[in-house]
Order: sequence, then C-alpha cells, then structure tokens
Amino acid sequence: MAITHLPSSGPITAPLNFYSPPPDNSPPYNLADLPPDSPLPPRNYSSSPHKVLITDVRPNLTTFTLNHHSFQLLTSQPPPSSEPSLFTSSDSIKKHYYPEITSLLLSTIPNANKIIIFDHTIRLPSPSAPRTPVQRVHIDQTAASAAQRVRKHLSAEEADEVFAKGTRYRIVNVWRPLNDQPLESFPLAFASSASLRDEEVIPVEHRYTQTGYIGQTAAIAHHPDQEWYYLSGMKNTERILLQCFDSEALKPGSEVKGGRVAHSAFEDPRTRPEAEGRRSIEVRALVFGP
Repeated sequence: MAITHLPSSGPITAPLNFYSPPPDNSPPYNLADLPPDSPLPPRNYSSSPHKVLITDVRPNLTTFTLNHHSFQLLTSQPPPSSEPSLFTSSDSIKKHYYPEITSLLLSTIPNANKIIIFDHTIRLPSPSAPRTPVQRVHIDQTAASAAQRVRKHLSAEEADEVFAKGTRYRIVNVWRPLNDQPLESFPLAFASSASLRDEEVIPVEHRYTQTGYIGQTAAIAHHPDQEWYYLSGMKNTERILLQCFDSEALKPGSEVKGGRVAHSAFEDPRTRPEAEGRRSIEVRALVFGP
C-alpha cells in the first residue's frame, strides 16, 4: 500500500506515566487476566506523569546495542510470513510468525543457540479490545521472574544445568506494528538501560487470577537522568528488540549495562486526529547461550 502520510519525526517532549507507590506503602501487585466485569482494581499502586524528552533513534539506528542499551532496532524485515494479514489467530501466529522470530533472534543475537518463545500479545486501539497499548513505564520481567521462566519452560534437569554452568539466558521481546501505514498513534518509548538505576526498578507481583501463577514485572520510578528514545514512523517491516532481562548483567565486571529496558506507549502530541490507531504484536522469548 502506498504511504499517504509521513509521521512527525525528531525529538519530542511528552508525558510518561511512572510508578507511584500504594498509599499504605504495601508491596505493589497487578491482578492479571481479570474478567471485564470484575469489581477488583487491577493493581494497588498508581502512576505519576512526568514530561520527558524522547529522542528519535531514526537518524542513528545502528548505534544502539543490547549490551549497553538493552534495545536494538532492526529494519528491512519483510519475509512473506510476516505479512500482517496472517495475524488472524493465535494458531496462525504460532505457525507463521514464531519460526520467523526464532530465526531472527538466532541470527541477530551473538552466540544464541536456543530460543523458547513462551507467549505473544496483540494490542489494538479499540477500548473494548482484550489488550490495548500500555501507557505505564514498566519492564516485563525481573531477575526473579526470568529465573522462574527458565524453570517453567525447561525440564528440571535442563534448568539445573543452566544455573549450575552459569549459561547466559535472556528474555527478549520482539515488538512491531501491524499497521499498513507508518505508525503515528501511541508509539513506543524505551529507555537506555545504562541510564536506569537499580533503585528506580520496583518489582511488582504479577498475579494471574485464573491459573494461580505468580510472576514479577517491574514498575519504574522517574529520574531526570533517564535517557528516553522512540523510533519515528515505524513500519511493519521493522522490529524493536526489547531486552527485559540478561543474566550476564548480574556477573561482576560485566560489560552489560543493567540488561533491562524500561518502556511504555506514549501519546505523541503531533499525532493527527485521523491517524490510524496503533495495532501491534510483541513476542516474548527466552534466549540461551553460551
């Protein structure tokens, strides 16, 4: 489809919603997969908006690395299996898109030798959609929940071997829009991991009400030294790798700067009223080796 409009580009100052603790200072939690008619609030903490400068990475795509920033930008990814028209069901996504993501991660992340994709999410602009763009600054996993994921998706013997040998493992989220036109509405902002302090990362218990599974995500407290970025006019042939955890970051003297990327959808004030709402997919994977 021909591009009919070029979205705004360049740096932008916009509000992002950061962590505000529970009024009683109790440990924060999310209640995941609540039914739509549930009377329970989905979380016991709130958000506080702060205006931040968000820099456009478009002019410098190749300067950002997983080791330093915990995000990486990939352009020109147009294999036929990734056509948005195939994203019609979970089965179709698993059949057509998961193999592409596996190949992409194996070829992009140095020394990766095993990929386990454990879930995906499609986000749609309708308020009634099951999942919509998340406008809270967060990280999908913590060190504790990443280790829990290893034990959940490997056999007990395989997981024991990973931890005993100190095998490097990561959780990487592969993010892309599904819009036909370059993305305008609710683009994704992401912060350089090197600019994020550990004390700004607040573990949040993530409780799945229907299965009883309890994991952890992280909320993010604001600090003016955080460095925020976005990719202007992102096309559906482009990908953002969001590294949510890297075990290498826990080792003394590691060159990995934190190994976790805070991110959030944001409302770009330059978005045209008639712009198409954001449709996107994120696929989460465990990445091992060596």
